[in-house]
Amino acid sequence: MINFKPPEARASTTTSSSSVVTAEKAFSFISRGLREVKDSADADLQLMKDRANNSFKTLASSFDRELENFLNSASRSTFSVQAIRSSPPAEIEFVKRLQPKLSEIRRAYSSRDFSRKVLEKWSPRARISIDLSAIKNAIVAEVEDRDGVVSFDERGRFRRGRKVGFKEFWWKGEGSDEDGHFRDWEPIRAFKTRLREFEQKSSSSEIFGSFRNSEFVEKVKSSLKAICKDPNDSKEVPPLDVPELLAYLVRQSGPLLDHLGLKRDISDKIVESLCGKHKNRLLLRSLPAGELSLLENDNVGDELDLRIASVLQSTGHCYEGGFWTDSAKHQRSDGKRHVAIVTTASLPWMTGTAVNPLFRAAYLAESAKQNVTLLVPWLCRTDQELVYPNITFSSPEEQEVYIRNWLEERVGFKADFKISFYPGKFSKERRSIIPAGDTSQFIPSKDADIAILEEPEHLNWYHHGKRWTDKFNHVVGIVHTNYLEYIKREKNGALQAFLVKHINNWVTRAHCHKVLRLSAATQDLPKSVICNVHGVNPKFLKIGEKVAAERESGQQAFSKGAYFLGKMVWAKGYRELIDLLAKHKSDLDGFNLDVFGNGEDAHEVQSTAKKLDLNLNFMKGRDHADDALHGYKVFINPSVSDVLCTATAEALAMGKFVVCAEHPSNEFFRSFPNCLTYKTPEDFVAKVKEAMANEPRPLTPEERYNLSWEAATQRFMQYSDLERVFNNDNGDPQSSKTNGKIIAKSVSLPNLTQMVDGGLAFAHYCFTGNEFLRLCTGAIPGTRDYDKQHCKDLHLLPPQVENPIYGW
Repeated sequence: MINFKPPEARASTTTSSSSVVTAEKAFSFISRGLREVKDSADADLQLMKDRANNSFKTLASSFDRELENFLNSASRSTFSVQAIRSSPPAEIEFVKRLQPKLSEIRRAYSSRDFSRKVLEKWSPRARISIDLSAIKNAIVAEVEDRDGVVSFDERGRFRRGRKVGFKEFWWKGEGSDEDGHFRDWEPIRAFKTRLREFEQKSSSSEIFGSFRNSEFVEKVKSSLKAICKDPNDSKEVPPLDVPELLAYLVRQSGPLLDHLGLKRDISDKIVESLCGKHKNRLLLRSLPAGELSLLENDNVGDELDLRIASVLQSTGHCYEGGFWTDSAKHQRSDGKRHVAIVTTASLPWMTGTAVNPLFRAAYLAESAKQNVTLLVPWLCRTDQELVYPNITFSSPEEQEVYIRNWLEERVGFKADFKISFYPGKFSKERRSIIPAGDTSQFIPSKDADIAILEEPEHLNWYHHGKRWTDKFNHVVGIVHTNYLEYIKREKNGALQAFLVKHINNWVTRAHCHKVLRLSAATQDLPKSVICNVHGVNPKFLKIGEKVAAERESGQQAFSKGAYFLGKMVWAKGYRELIDLLAKHKSDLDGFNLDVFGNGEDAHEVQSTAKKLDLNLNFMKGRDHADDALHGYKVFINPSVSDVLCTATAEALAMGKFVVCAEHPSNEFFRSFPNCLTYKTPEDFVAKVKEAMANEPRPLTPEERYNLSWEAATQRFMQYSDLERVFNNDNGDPQSSKTNGKIIAKSVSLPNLTQMVDGGLAFAHYCFTGNEFLRLCTGAIPGTRDYDKQHCKDLHLLPPQVENPIYGW
């Protein structure tokens, strides 16, 4: 071991000589290491040369076989007389001169010494030399300039003094270029130079110049590219492996592990042990070249997030949030609130859940205070033929044009809202559309602010996805249909109604903050209030104004008697209507009723009426605003299965009499003078005679306003708590506004009700994830996820790409 004395204990002459001796020994130690590097580089070059020689011989043999096949095929080819006559003489002479040349090239190429001569000609003859004088001078100068103490241990490592970095030693150069980047070592520079010379010689060679564009040269190039392929050149991102999936599962399960008492340090160590060994190799293949600096970060969790993001991006998946719940919900960036209206039907199916949400979206968007999106189901062609009357659509864009044209014709203004589609399938047994897949995923997280679920129980019977109240700040459910009344009419209806009643309580409690019931005819659900939030098409109000004007001028407004309009199924009131008319046939002698409607039970209804010899005239279904219906004076609706009959409201808006049952579904209409309700069959006969013998009263301005969508929208804003939510400028239910300042509320522990709701939501998620349980409860097979046809029609990614990690 070399040890130098302190400077204060030696003379000036001794200092200079000792420094030189130390530098010489240090230089000798480094020289030995460099010789080893040089020998290793020579061995690697020789190995590369041997491999290139073998590859070249293989390719040469391939070329020889291909050339022989070409010559043999040319010699066997026969030419027709016509082809020879049509060929120019110069071309024939060229072929004759070419054949001897090809034979000569073949003989020269087939010689054993050809490969050796070519390799010797192109191989780098100069050996790589290393100039160590620069290292020696640098070490000596360093020691002479610094009067420090340098000592080495028995392994040649610096013991004390100034630390010398490995990058401070260079071969033949100053160490850095003009841009401040370090230069290559001399062996590497020499190797690159020889490769460039080899490339130039190959491009200028006489043989390769003749066959530069041949298949042989292309094979050589592809082989060299395969040998020297850079991992960064590959844009293909490798799929996630099992350790990475487990690591990400542990990382995302941090909140749960915290509750279980597992420290975060232990979770981080598990993640690092699962994916820390090969993180750099995977990230090099996943990240772009400009982002390789991210590898310098030692945080394995961040690198795992980048890895997951790169894989999802390569599949086209749009990542919008966490895998569990979004702790930070929608924050407004444009100053407007976002309202998403989700419904279970769409035009041209003329049903209440298709028409009323459409008007609600138009009138909510009319104020321009909030952005509105209407989410409707998209049916494939086979289902469209079962649901839509004499019309089908080839694309969602085509159906959207139809919907907007129908709406603008009735409201009289251009509604500025967005229409989106989610996959749906039609159930013949339930005569309704069932969502396929997670409906909530079709509302982007940036727009997930306020959700209005039209028929929340229907939307969530088989909903297997994110909880609506977790994704949205405020969720309002609007109950349209009295499903219990329909189910009781089926086989084993009592038992089915009992089960559906509890399921409806379950799903609405788990997925809604507030529930609006259109009338007391619906099931009493948690968090619900009763309020009619539906209005009437403005077209019917204009018809009523026209009728009032005709009556004031002395004209006869109504020239026809009574009629009934509705989908021709027994549950829509046809059973009650036939029973009433059959029981009091003699009391209503001479009374004729025109019936308009189409439906699945049309043939059975008509045959039953014919057997009982009732005065019913059946006609095809029509729009209630059709000109042929304006002249009728009395609208009869004995149905007790409706929640709030839209046709009844439309008849009142047109200034007609309405005869209906005294039922909770008709409670809203009882305040109108032209609404005549009955309790008994005898009372029904009396009300019909009264309506036929008198003229209806014109509507007052207040009554017209109560029927309008403007009034319905105002009632909706009030009873759904949206006025309070809209006044909360922060858009967060966990904050309040005081004197213009936003004060965040402290997040408290969940109470018992919240815990129960969360447990119900989790149990419902597990239940709907099992295909066997779904089928047992009447779900359409394969509706847990959308199918290939939906992917094609709606331009969706396959479900396994949308959910690359988790899936039940």
